[in-house]
Amino acid sequence: MSRVMSESDMSSNEGVNHRDYTVKRSKLIGLINWSHVIGTFAPHAFVIALAASVAQLTYNYAWNVSNPVREEFIKVMNDAIAQPAIFTAGVKTSLIVTAVIYYLARMDNPVYLLDFATFEPPSSWKVSHDQIIEMMKRQNCFTEESLAFMKRILGRSGTGQATAWPPGIVQCLEGKPTDNSIEGSRKEAETVITDIVGKALKKAKIHPKEVDILVVNCSLFSPTPSLCAMVISKFGMRSDIQSFNLGGMGCSASLISIDLAKNLLQRRSRGGVALVVSTEVITPNLYHGNERGFLLQNTLFRCGGAAMVLTNKLSYGRSAMYKLLNTVRVQGTGEVDYQCVYETQDKDGQRGVTLSKDIVKVAGKCMEKNLTTLGPYVLPLSEQIPVGVTIAARAICKVLGKCLIKMGWEDAAKKVGLMAPKHYVPDFKRGVDHFCIHAGGRAVIDGIEKNLMLELFHTEPSRAALYNYGNTSSSSIWYELQYIQDTQKSNPLKKGDRIMQVAFGSGFKCTSGVWLKL
Repeated sequence: MSRVMSESDMSSNEGVNHRDYTVKRSKLIGLINWSHVIGTFAPHAFVIALAASVAQLTYNYAWNVSNPVREEFIKVMNDAIAQPAIFTAGVKTSLIVTAVIYYLARMDNPVYLLDFATFEPPSSWKVSHDQIIEMMKRQNCFTEESLAFMKRILGRSGTGQATAWPPGIVQCLEGKPTDNSIEGSRKEAETVITDIVGKALKKAKIHPKEVDILVVNCSLFSPTPSLCAMVISKFGMRSDIQSFNLGGMGCSASLISIDLAKNLLQRRSRGGVALVVSTEVITPNLYHGNERGFLLQNTLFRCGGAAMVLTNKLSYGRSAMYKLLNTVRVQGTGEVDYQCVYETQDKDGQRGVTLSKDIVKVAGKCMEKNLTTLGPYVLPLSEQIPVGVTIAARAICKVLGKCLIKMGWEDAAKKVGLMAPKHYVPDFKRGVDHFCIHAGGRAVIDGIEKNLMLELFHTEPSRAALYNYGNTSSSSIWYELQYIQDTQKSNPLKKGDRIMQVAFGSGFKCTSGVWLKL
């Protein structure tokens, strides 16, 4: 056993002779706390001894002593084997059907959403557009041009006049200095997360110690100890809980967390319970520069959060609210995709998140790939067949055009290119009843509504969430589901309805998930 002399020795053992400090194995055995070992294993030894005693008594009574009950039992079993009158065709069929149903249920291994909760900010956190501009003025760092730009963006943002900002920033309206500290950030995170986790567990009727898996996603605030550790400590969860803290994944992170929890649950042979927490912390992420590419974050993002309780235990199936049908994630791999939403510093060294001018184009391509992957799982054949035919026809035209160019017939190649059919956009309304589109902004919702040919009532939840709460990052799709579930009258939620959630995030990513209302 080598001896650690200092902290530097823990990272480098160069020049150290591992024989400098050795201890005999016999002395190491003497260091063991045997009373603790005996106390730990005594209950197990007691159960084994008790089981062995019961087995011996049962054996002696059943086989070594004349027992009329045993003799009658043997007679019945012999008759059943010789003339199995009780195993009729109906009984056999029932047993086979039961076995098949059990096998299919275990093979499907469905994941259920027991319940979820969203953060309802107190009135002291809510501010109007004019108050937001006043808060920006009191930072004493923005030019008049920047303030005018943020005011124009707010006016076109689709957000309402009572959206939430953290108290560390709102307090500047009372003449106090803005608090962007770590402690102020922790206070915001604790307020939001403890509220939604407590409500979600209560609604799902799950005790904190029943939670097997915990996944927390927060893109721009990743303290030490982690937010997972904070949840485990606040709610007294088990010491063997599997916890994962996801950062830097943007507004698409909630469905990524759901997918991670689903995969972890389905690998547990006896099932389990997972808690997913999605939030974003605004306090440390206010941009204090004047470059327009960074100023958008000061006008779009708001405080919010959501907590979801998932399980794959069949016993919870009857009490669950939703069943998870599919999750799809598409990741852009190009340099343009990577830099589309990028945290960096401006020329004056002010940290912030810049949005590229290519974001609309990148998001469109990413969503197209995502829905192409998701389509076969949710669309009827009447919509899938035209998509397949169009893809095949375009591929044939492309190959034929290349062949004609090689033969020198460029004019004919151009005509073939013009003959290629346009991409067929399937009607997702035929496979999905409700849509939760990430409330990234009014332009995002308008674009998806147009491209997917959605009705106004389909995008109503997204517009309502944007107006009432603003862009709450990864949790926005849960505010929309809350609206569909509790408020919407134009397209009420019914048993058997399918709900599709779509979100976008840095990297660039597009994630989607489809739920079935139970």
